Amino acid sequence: MTSKRTAPDADASEGPTVPGAGPTMTVSTSLHSGTVDAVRARVGKRGFSAYVEAALRRQIEQDNLAELVAEYTESEGEFTPEELAAARYDLHGAAEGAGHAA
Repeated sequence: MTSKRTAPDADASEGPTVPGAGPTMTVSTSLHSGTVDAVRARVGKRGFSAYVEAALRRQIEQDNLAELVAEYTESEGEFTPEELAAARYDLHGAAEGAGHAA
C-alpha cells in the first residue's frame, strides 16, 4: 500500500492516531473488482472515498470493542446471561427476537 499525505506529517510524538482525525491522505490499495463495482453502484465515483473511510472506521471500532471484551472476560470471566440480556437491550432496545413478526 502506498500513501501520500495532503498536508505535512504530524509529529510522531503526538501519540496514537485517532480515526477520522488529521489531514486526508491519498492511498493506493488493491480491492476485488466486484467490491469496487458494488461500492460505486451504491455511492457513485465521488462518494467512494467517504464510503471506504466510514467502513474502515466501523471496522476499527469493532476491533477495539473485541479487544475490550477480551480484556474484560480475561480478568472478570465470561458474561452472565443477565449481563448479555442487558447489553442486548442497550444495543437493540428490546429482548433479542422481540418485535419481529414472521
